[in-house]
Amino acid sequence: MDILLINHQQVTPLEAIPAHLPDTGFLWLDIVRGEDMNWPQHVRQLTGISIHERHLRDSENLEHPSYYDGTQDYEMLIFRGLSPADQTGDFQTRPAVFFVLEHLLLTIRPADSVSVSLIKPRLLDKTVRIPRRPAGLMHQLMTYMVDRYLALREPLLDRYDEWRRDLLDPRRDFSDWMAVMDYTSDLRKLERLCDEQITALQAWREDTDTEFDDHLTVRFNDLVEHVQRVIKFAEDQKNEAEALVQLHFSAVAHRTNEIVRVLTVLSAIFLPLTFIAGIFGMNFEHMPELKLEYAYFFTLGGMAILAIGLLVLFRFKKWL
Repeated sequence: MDILLINHQQVTPLEAIPAHLPDTGFLWLDIVRGEDMNWPQHVRQLTGISIHERHLRDSENLEHPSYYDGTQDYEMLIFRGLSPADQTGDFQTRPAVFFVLEHLLLTIRPADSVSVSLIKPRLLDKTVRIPRRPAGLMHQLMTYMVDRYLALREPLLDRYDEWRRDLLDPRRDFSDWMAVMDYTSDLRKLERLCDEQITALQAWREDTDTEFDDHLTVRFNDLVEHVQRVIKFAEDQKNEAEALVQLHFSAVAHRTNEIVRVLTVLSAIFLPLTFIAGIFGMNFEHMPELKLEYAYFFTLGGMAILAIGLLVLFRFKKWL
């Protein structure tokens, strides 16, 4: 457990939990999930408030969606973030749990949380704005989490460009349909995760007892706008993927139609030639043309003229 006292633009690490909450500023208890199972007792000793049993279960549920709930004594917000391994859109997410009390922010998060590892040294070095209230720090942490979703746009676009070239390449047959299905599935999953985040944030905004000044209102709206940007990206990419698949099938159908048209024209050209050859292939005893000295050459010439004439006609009608 890491304990930070944030007071008057100062961030002070503490070795142990103090006997009482600060009169000004607030305390941040940062707990790694599974490492300190006695944290509810710490909160009760520090504040006299007991965490509801249902909320304790929710904080331990790794599959819990983004969610908000509150009591008269505290507020709980669960916000799902990406795992550090997610660099290509294979969305493995874990929940971070925020308990907001008066003069206290309690976070329960994975040991390898990227957002906490980024913001904590910046708070100590004062390279970021020092929040004045627990809700402000919670907002900063969630902003880092959402920005990691925004950072997924580039690898997702790289995946899209990779199989888009394969889909539209006329020289090869595309067969990796699982890649397309996985891509659209990832986009739907991303869209669903962000919808849950929006729902949780709006529920917190509507039910919280935290006073929203102009600064917090602007930052809250900015956080929601970032989540909406991720949703918009997912929707646009999903529509583009569906349109690209339709374009692929249209291109395949067009190439098939071109092949069938050429074969049909060739069949139409050779059909009368086959008819003429069939006539002269009959084994009747009396066929006057067979006795002519130049009948063979006349027949071949007539067949050639007929084939060329049909070819010119088809070219004129733009059937070829």
